Amino acid sequence: MPTATWRGTVSFGLVAIPVRMYKATEYQRVSFRLLCQSCGSPIQNRRWCPNEEKQIGWNDVVRGFEVSRDDYVEVSDSDLEHLPLPSTDTIDITEVVDDSEIDSAMYLDQAYFLEPEPAGVRPYFLLKKALETRGRSAVGKLAIREREHLCRLSPREHVLVLNTLHWPDEIRSSESLRLPEADVEIRKRELDMALALIDNLTAAFEPSRYKDEYRQALLQVVEAKQANKQLPERRAPARDDNVVDLMAALKAAVAQTNGSRRNGTAAARASKPASATATPRSARQPAQRRKAS
Repeated sequence: MPTATWRGTVSFGLVAIPVRMYKATEYQRVSFRLLCQSCGSPIQNRRWCPNEEKQIGWNDVVRGFEVSRDDYVEVSDSDLEHLPLPSTDTIDITEVVDDSEIDSAMYLDQAYFLEPEPAGVRPYFLLKKALETRGRSAVGKLAIREREHLCRLSPREHVLVLNTLHWPDEIRSSESLRLPEADVEIRKRELDMALALIDNLTAAFEPSRYKDEYRQALLQVVEAKQANKQLPERRAPARDDNVVDLMAALKAAVAQTNGSRRNGTAAARASKPASATATPRSARQPAQRRKAS
């Protein structure tokens, strides 16, 4: 049984729904340890007090908020329980919105499952059914991990999912980037060909078709080194150096993906990526080999 990240109440008008919150995602990564280059021993990360010149254990560590240089106010767990915020133990639904109004590309952060406590089963599924019927999501605030989050509650299959959201002032502006869209002429033939390519690549999203190939490849390298075998050869992406203009690249890509469209799948699109560059041959620079690190 997973450990609940947070326990509290969802406030839906005057209806209180006691819930437990669990992380809905987990990272599947190959982790590395830092080793000493000369002897190969793992490096220790120590909590070191430079004033007393000694290592400090976890039980001897306290939080400190810096109010001025070298001046700190200690804040304990019991102090945090006195935060004058209702969101420390209650998710207060402040409004219900059309989910399309939330820019998921920029605002979505972490995902959590909400599980109802026994006393909250009926109102939990009432809220879920109401959101499903209207096709909406609820927005509220939640205090967790020493900060308050904007959050979204939305129905998914048999569960309510809570997504923490970035605050508006956490979203960086793109104005400083060089994006000369107004200076770019999009020719109709190029747009038609790009639309044909998009149509060929369009398919129902099935996450099970995708795998973390980087992780698998990294494990192959580790296993080869462990067995003192030759390291696997790096597979360079297929490129056609004869493609020198955008239109030719689009035509080649459309022709390549026509088969996958006829078969009703976009699986073939990942096998041989088409080359696409609008740079004239005379302006192209020789390819640089990247030094392996």
